[in-house]
Amino acid sequence: MTLIDTQVAVLGNGPVGQTAALLLARWGISVVLLDQRPHRDAVGSKAIVQQRDVLDIWESVGAGRRIAGEGVTWTTARTFHRDHELFSYVHDQAGPSAFPPFVNISQSRTEQLLDERIDAQPLIETRWDHRVTAIAQDEDGVTLTCRTTSGEIGVRAAYVVACAGAKGDGIRRMLGVRFDGHSFDDRFLICDIRTDLPGWATERRFYFDPPWNPGRQVLIHPCPGSTFRIDWQVPADHDERAEVGSGARDARIRAIIGDRPYEVVWSSLYRFHSRLADRMRVGRVLLAGDLAHLVSPFGARGLNSGVQDAENAAWKLAFVLNGWAGEALLESYHAERHAAARENLDVTTATMRFLVPGDEAGHRHRLSTLRAARSDPQARAAVDSGRLAEPFWYVDSPLTTPDPARPFPGRPPRGATPAPVPGVIVPDMPLTNSATRLREVARDGFLLLTGENIDEHAIVEAARRATAAPVRLLRHYAGPREVWVIRPDAHIAAVATGPEPVAAALRRALASQP
Repeated sequence: MTLIDTQVAVLGNGPVGQTAALLLARWGISVVLLDQRPHRDAVGSKAIVQQRDVLDIWESVGAGRRIAGEGVTWTTARTFHRDHELFSYVHDQAGPSAFPPFVNISQSRTEQLLDERIDAQPLIETRWDHRVTAIAQDEDGVTLTCRTTSGEIGVRAAYVVACAGAKGDGIRRMLGVRFDGHSFDDRFLICDIRTDLPGWATERRFYFDPPWNPGRQVLIHPCPGSTFRIDWQVPADHDERAEVGSGARDARIRAIIGDRPYEVVWSSLYRFHSRLADRMRVGRVLLAGDLAHLVSPFGARGLNSGVQDAENAAWKLAFVLNGWAGEALLESYHAERHAAARENLDVTTATMRFLVPGDEAGHRHRLSTLRAARSDPQARAAVDSGRLAEPFWYVDSPLTTPDPARPFPGRPPRGATPAPVPGVIVPDMPLTNSATRLREVARDGFLLLTGENIDEHAIVEAARRATAAPVRLLRHYAGPREVWVIRPDAHIAAVATGPEPVAAALRRALASQP
């Protein structure tokens, strides 16, 4: 059996696996990227809503601006009950970030743009038609056995990032990972429709119980190329083929778009799941994306959280492989990303309970809430069509040094971001006298932001004693006598006040003993 050696093997060549491979290569780590499919299947919109902070991650590997530039920026979210608009809110486009809050672009196109970056990266070797049939771990690494059309291939890696997607049951079984949760009975029908809908290109529309889908929901998103993604909630026994043949699907579409020309670019029928792996680290294997957690798509928390998994895994694996941290750092991957997945599960499960109540009491509550929301602002706040994706804040992480003077105030109102405190991602801003932005340099290692009246020489020397990892200092970006310690994923690890507290915060952020 042929054996391939690499530092990290990444299982699954979707956006999460692509991101993991690109970020590892950015840190100088060699990667073999494996996928059981014979080639890229570039069809359908799939995951379309890409969040601002995920675009930042992709920009660190040279793809964020292109993805954002080709995507559609929607600014207004409208919510309807039957034929009445309950409320709308506009995303704030102002602020320090280089990216809008969200862009819509098909997952297929995102994958193509990430492929371009992979093709330009000599440290990544991509192999299609490699189905993993066995995973064996020892104290030095992981051996994967892969079945291919050319015979059996072995891959030997120090570590593995498993991003094999929702259908990766075999990988989970090999690792002994449970995938507890439940599935919803109702299905959702997706159609990507190419047509002209004036005024809809910058709006997301959510309909509760519209006359043309009674008793269920419809979600409409704009996409590039005059295309609109429409999701209909349909019964569990929905027969798409029969609906197409009878003309009922055409009637379904025309109830929304009227008597205008259209083309169905892609359609699919899917079922929602809420599931979470009991472990996201199994020895030398880290689980990421849909392989580790499945949530309903209302709120766009699937792909976005998977990319954040990939970033968290990549910098920690790179630090271990480069000798800048011990293996204890890898356990924090499970601690941080499992907590993030639990929060996403809680948020999306609450949404699904509102969208698809499980009993008569739930139906009555939803109906009374929707009726009251026509005139009552407090009732409008209780209408749950999905809280949109946001980064997870590592305020309770073992890597974060808490600051009693800056307690985390809790989840902010919809559309708002929390105040910068330890655990929260650092706000972006342009750097003085430079075309560079803070987030662009925050991902090059640890970043120290200092204020006035700081002995910068002593701070740098303390940092060098604490870690051999790259550390950069920027002057006058913090308050007087403060040093903000920023992790390689742009999250705030600590706010310190002198050399020793900085060193202690760095050691803690690397899961190192004092």
